[in-house]
Amino acid sequence: MIFKRLSVVLLACLMLSACGGVDPNSPLGQRKAIFKQMLQTGEDLGGMLRGRIAFDGPKFANGAVKLDALSREPWKHFPQVREEDHTSAKDNVWQQQTRFQEMSRNLEAATGELVIASQVQPYKASNLGPAVQKVEDACSACHKQFRDH
Repeated sequence: MIFKRLSVVLLACLMLSACGGVDPNSPLGQRKAIFKQMLQTGEDLGGMLRGRIAFDGPKFANGAVKLDALSREPWKHFPQVREEDHTSAKDNVWQQQTRFQEMSRNLEAATGELVIASQVQPYKASNLGPAVQKVEDACSACHKQFRDH
């Protein structure tokens, strides 16, 4: 009898925990995954410049290329109409599409400039720091206007 009750409680807990997840194939799930990859890549690049991670020039350059490619991906996963899922995106994303697209292009331009800066050798923080800062500023500006924190 105890085993039966325990099984029912365990099954209920598993079912409830599954309800809170985001479908990884949904537009929200897809863009969250891309943003997470962008964050990790950007943190690695910034970490190399700030001394938290050992600087490796070729690895930095590869990371810049990866970040540039990722920066072009999440926008296609914003549907024309706000989805019902819980999202960190403000209504402004859908109400101010022109501005949102402009800011996404700013990020893409900044990551493109980072790729160019990361190809200059010898690798120097003085060349790379401003380009990384420009990417971080583009992210921050968009988050301030279009993301609920």
